[in-house]
Amino acid sequence: MRHFEDFTVGETDRFGSVTMTRAEIVAFAEEYDPQPFHTDAERARESRYGGLIASGLHTFAVTTRLMTEHLTADAAFVGAMGIDELRWPAPVRPGETVSVETRVSRTEERSPQTGLVEVDTTVHGDDDPVLGMRPLLLFDRRETGSGTDRD
Repeated sequence: MRHFEDFTVGETDRFGSVTMTRAEIVAFAEEYDPQPFHTDAERARESRYGGLIASGLHTFAVTTRLMTEHLTADAAFVGAMGIDELRWPAPVRPGETVSVETRVSRTEERSPQTGLVEVDTTVHGDDDPVLGMRPLLLFDRRETGSGTDRD
């Protein structure tokens, strides 16, 4: 199990692979982000995007799943303290496959029990980066174990 002390600044990783299907894009958008360029193929063709695109929130949700499965699943993860600089530089289109690339940019002891790990994150689509962010992730420290007193 990885603890705060196991993360080093500059450490990089690339993981995950999810293909965003048309049906999933529309279903997510109908429930959470019902903009016509996410839900209606005909209206999306007439938009500046020239076709259906995934909601940025859907792309973020898929990214969260991939990070949970590959970065925090086997770790003493406490939770996220926030996300800095969330950006969507290019849209995700139906059939596009996304994967995640991370680089630890900062570590900081927060308390005797926990430490903060800031992770520069880029989500790659088939051709371009489609999401960028810097989540602030809190992990238990190894020396103290997983105590109940947290900051």
